[in-house]
Amino acid sequence: MEIYLDNSATTKPYREVCEQVFDTMYRNYGNPSSLHTRGISAECAIKTAAAEIAATLKCAPSEIIFTSGGTEANNLAIFGGVRASRGKHIITSSIEHPATIQALAYMKDSGYTVDPVGVDGDGNINLNELAGLITSDTALVTVMQVNNEIGTVAPVEQIGRLIKSKNPNTLFHIDAVQAYCKIPVTPQQCYADMISVSSHKIHGPKGVGALYVKSGTKIVPVIYGGGQQNNIRPGTENVAGIAGFGLAARMAFDEMNKNSACMAELRDMLEDSLVNNIDGVHVNTPGKNSAPHILNVSFAGVKSEVLLHSLEAEGIFVSSGSACSSHKKGAKSYVLRAIGLEDRWIDGSIRFSLSEFISAGDIRCTAEKVRDIVRKLRR
Repeated sequence: MEIYLDNSATTKPYREVCEQVFDTMYRNYGNPSSLHTRGISAECAIKTAAAEIAATLKCAPSEIIFTSGGTEANNLAIFGGVRASRGKHIITSSIEHPATIQALAYMKDSGYTVDPVGVDGDGNINLNELAGLITSDTALVTVMQVNNEIGTVAPVEQIGRLIKSKNPNTLFHIDAVQAYCKIPVTPQQCYADMISVSSHKIHGPKGVGALYVKSGTKIVPVIYGGGQQNNIRPGTENVAGIAGFGLAARMAFDEMNKNSACMAELRDMLEDSLVNNIDGVHVNTPGKNSAPHILNVSFAGVKSEVLLHSLEAEGIFVSSGSACSSHKKGAKSYVLRAIGLEDRWIDGSIRFSLSEFISAGDIRCTAEKVRDIVRKLRR
């Protein structure tokens, strides 16, 4: 038995995507910058994928820049967007992904002013505080649409409208890696200048992502080379990965509404079962404005790492937080700290993240195993 509930870390790729990647890598192996037919064929594969992803974002294919993943997309948006601006001020939230936090730490060391906006107990950004921070010097506001640890959904449309009303020249970047193909995200509705998305979060291959850059937005490259992708992200493209990403985006987007509704129902089912059958449970995912696939729960008197490995022994795979921070042994979740959680709850927190491959039977089995293991560990 295997029940994979760590889909916010990565997802199992669709079989069709694996076949697409293999076929492209084996048969369509030309360099897309070459002028012969092999190169032109590879270039066509990239253009097809760009069109598929653009269709999900309701934008032009020319506004899609392929990257190595969400981390690079975030870095390109932050470094490339801010360095092309005259402003020296950046605004973010206190619960962003490490790719954003570390990039902004570097910018701060380089002389930029970085202001993190606070959040409430559900992880909601303080919009009044945000409005008060925007000035004529604000080059960029960057926020995560869906928090990767607790699943809070930021009101990006409201945030975007607020930013542009205060300073139309301020760039708005959305880290939509956890939101993409789970909940709607379109740049026009959100007033977004840049949006980061990633392949392996939507059943595509690892090592490929994309940054939407609104036409006319000034952005400079952060790496230099042969001038590919309008010289914004030079280097020979990962043709096979990009082709797989395009197919995964099309498949996931076509079934987004159905799959998201199903995941939300199963998430609520799991939450109810854990809360009603186990004492000392604290639900960290907000009841409102939360993504359909993430449930973060704390268990009093239990260490999350011990519970994680006990579930693993039963064939159930979960997370104790963000996979991108898991290598920092002993470090407590800054996201859970930011929402005001006490250490006793942080120490026992587990993130369950679902996909379309999870069934009601999987949820019932997981809830039973968690109940039995928690009772055993507490004894």
